[in-house]
Parts: sequence; structure tokens; C-alpha cells
Amino acid sequence: MSASELSDTSKLCVHTITTKPWSIEEAMDKYSEAGIGGITVWRQWLDGRDIASVGGKLRERNLEIVSLCRGGFFPAKTQLGLDEAIEDNRRAIREAAELGAPMIVLVCGAVPGQPLEESRKQIADGIAAVLPLAEEHGIRLAIEPLHPLYADDRSAINTMASANAVCDQLDHSLVGIAADVYHIWWDPDLAAQIQLTGEKGRLFAFHICDWLTPTSDLLNDRGLMGEGCIDVRGIRAMVEATGFSGFNEVEVFSDRWWSQDQDEFLQAIRSAYLKHC
Repeated sequence: MSASELSDTSKLCVHTITTKPWSIEEAMDKYSEAGIGGITVWRQWLDGRDIASVGGKLRERNLEIVSLCRGGFFPAKTQLGLDEAIEDNRRAIREAAELGAPMIVLVCGAVPGQPLEESRKQIADGIAAVLPLAEEHGIRLAIEPLHPLYADDRSAINTMASANAVCDQLDHSLVGIAADVYHIWWDPDLAAQIQLTGEKGRLFAFHICDWLTPTSDLLNDRGLMGEGCIDVRGIRAMVEATGFSGFNEVEVFSDRWWSQDQDEFLQAIRSAYLKHC
């Protein structure tokens, strides 16, 4: 590997949630100064701001807007809840278009006590309901399967296979999958499912971090690449073997890292990416 490859961060993307203490204005300046190539913007970072103006500022700093995060959370026990979820996802599509983001990541949702089969039906129906607006704006919808430990209240889509099942049902070029190593690394069918997803042209996004052992919190104790047990480099190789040439998106929920100096954290992200990915 050449010296330039060892220092290449052009395909490194950072989610704004990863550097949670920073505003979008701080994040865009810091990411750009660090030579990071892309940014995924979480919707709360746009609150109270002119979204189109934010998009323009990101492009001025040569940051590619990889996606808007997040839509989804479709299931509900009432019709009002289902309708509100669909309207929120339509709002997200309009926000993505205004920002200049080509894709929305969907954390699909679940309802405690509701059968997973019903939640999965509501997810497919919800995505179908917002597809016409996504078509109008040319926004891709990336279903992110979540680890089974989140099946009770965050997502009834818990494997690449279950995400592919929804994609099969909807059969639409704008519906695909965001593969996050934190959620899928354990799956014995992972290699086959990544290959299948690539063959069907559905591999829209690739998210990276690490699973700490032991972990102190199942949501907010993710590690940087190389801190835990996930073979990030190996999974990246599977992903890129499909022809995927998109960004490697660092998405780290970590009270430990959020409590530290974020400038130092950003440099740690950059170093971990170059060393372990």
C-alpha cells in the first residue's frame, strides 16, 4: 500500500452524531480541516437553521453530503401514529432535498408488545407510502437493519436478510440497505447477504464503528474501529467486492468519547480509520 493510500481520507465520512457536542457549524469546519471527505447530517443538527444554506456551506468546504439521518420509525398501534410517522418521513425527504442529500437512512422502528410481523408490515407499507415523494425528489431510502437487541422498540428489521425481504417486496430502485457493522457483524449469513445485496444493486451505505467487550451500554458505548471485536477491514472487503465504492461512514454513539475533547476525538477517528479499515 502506498503512502498516499495510507493517508487517504477522501472516502471517510463522519456522522454529526459521532461528534455530538459540536454544532453543525463546528462540525463542518473541523471535518473539512481534517481532510474528511464526507458528512452524514442528523436531522436535529438542522433545527432552527436554513437547510439550503447549511447544504451550501457544506459544499463550500468540499464535504460531500452522503445522507440525512434519520427517517423511519413507521410502526404504531394507532392510525394517528401511523399517519404521523408517514408525515415525518415525508418531511425528512423534503429536508434531504433542501440540504442536497441524495439519501435518507431509515431506522425502521418497532412497538413493544406488537408482533414483529405486524411491525414489519407497517414498515413496508410506510416506505411504500412515501416512495412517490422520494421519486419526485430523487432521494434514495436506505433501510438499516439493527442488531436483534433493538427488536423491541427500535427496529423490527434485524438482519440483512429481513432488510432484503422488504426490498424484494417493494421492488424499487430507490429502496436499498445501509449496512452498519455494529448491527450485522455477528450474522453467520453476512457474507452471502452482502453479496446478494450488491448483486441486486441495493447496497447504498456502509457504516463503521466497533463493539466493545465488555460494553457498559448497549446504545451509547460503541467503540472506534480497532477498539473492539468487529473485523471491520474484513467486512469492508466483502462490501467492496460487490463493487461498492461509496463512503465508509463513522457512526459512533459513545458517552465515553463525547465526554472527551472532540478535536482529539476527531484525530482518533482519522487514525483508527487509516489503521484499522
